Amino acid sequence: MTTDALMNTYGVRAATLVRGDGCWLWDDSGKKYLDGLSGIAVCGLGHAHPAVVTAVSEQAATLTHCSNFFGIPKQLELAEKLCAASGMSKVFFGNSGAEANEAAIKIARLYGHQRGIKTPTVLVMDNAFHGRTLATLSASGGRKVQAGFEPLVGGFVRAPYNDIPAIERIAENNANICAVLVEPIQGEGGINLPADDYLEHLKALCERRQWLLMADEVQTGNGRTGRYFCYQHSRVIPDVVTTSKGLGNGVPIGACLAQGAAANLMQPGNHGSTFGGNPLSCAAALAVFDCIEQYQLTARAASVGERIMLGLRRGLASVDTVVDIRGRGCMIGIQLDRPCKSLFSVAMRNGLVINVTADCVIRLLPALTMSDSEADLLVDTLVPLIVDFKED
Repeated sequence: MTTDALMNTYGVRAATLVRGDGCWLWDDSGKKYLDGLSGIAVCGLGHAHPAVVTAVSEQAATLTHCSNFFGIPKQLELAEKLCAASGMSKVFFGNSGAEANEAAIKIARLYGHQRGIKTPTVLVMDNAFHGRTLATLSASGGRKVQAGFEPLVGGFVRAPYNDIPAIERIAENNANICAVLVEPIQGEGGINLPADDYLEHLKALCERRQWLLMADEVQTGNGRTGRYFCYQHSRVIPDVVTTSKGLGNGVPIGACLAQGAAANLMQPGNHGSTFGGNPLSCAAALAVFDCIEQYQLTARAASVGERIMLGLRRGLASVDTVVDIRGRGCMIGIQLDRPCKSLFSVAMRNGLVINVTADCVIRLLPALTMSDSEADLLVDTLVPLIVDFKED
């Protein structure tokens, strides 16, 4: 199925998908695929999960949308649950991860101006990815997403990821920094995991400098890494947390949460969203939240992710082209020593959905609900493809 009516932002589509059920997808020819990507970390409960189907159907038959001029009961309920789960005290709802990160950047600028900084600056990391709006692509670390969209938005300074001494040196030479925006694990950058104590050192530095620590949990949140939020693997409580992707299991919703000095900076007129936090999206997100809690899916993400990584390490132990296999929970990267973008198409031909990021890292983001047998099938399908792969 093709049309000239769509802007060519995604190139040639690999298939036309028409149905999903759990960890499986079907295209318009009836071919079946095991989904090892879950819509790029979106469908954490799998496709067509009954709880989400029921919640969305019932809400659509009652009230799909009203503006934020009015109270929305499910929005209030979701806000309370997310704050309790995160240690935050306030939340703003938008439609996407990029919008959540835009809200965080605006909070940082309000905070900087409140402290008398004329040019509030947010410290961001090399290889980061925070979105595709002008501000969030300016905050991102890849030239690929920035190219052609200059002039970029100012107010950002960049540091190497997982390098506290480098940030300390930058801090000595830039009095305008008021916040740090960081992914606890870099997803688009190649499933890059920092040292176990990285966030703790970063938080201590922020406290000394009176900076906000802002955690971008757009991809890592909602149970994906084995905790509800990835920063909860440490003892750190950020000042701002953003999330989206897995929050609505495919229904668009994003959230920017804040606590402490960051929580009360936004006032009427500072920010808003037409669709953010509407009844439909909040109904979906509440169903997701309740399922994660009821079925202990954070623990499931940890165990099934470990099963996949162990299988990959066994199957690929003697493969010279494999540089590293790393991850946490259902967020896994297999780094090769060469570009391997074509493995996406090879995997599709073999009934498996994956993707490749940072040119040479096979990224796996399976549903938190993936069964042991499905996890083993994923490994058994993927390992031979990597063993046989030569080069793009």
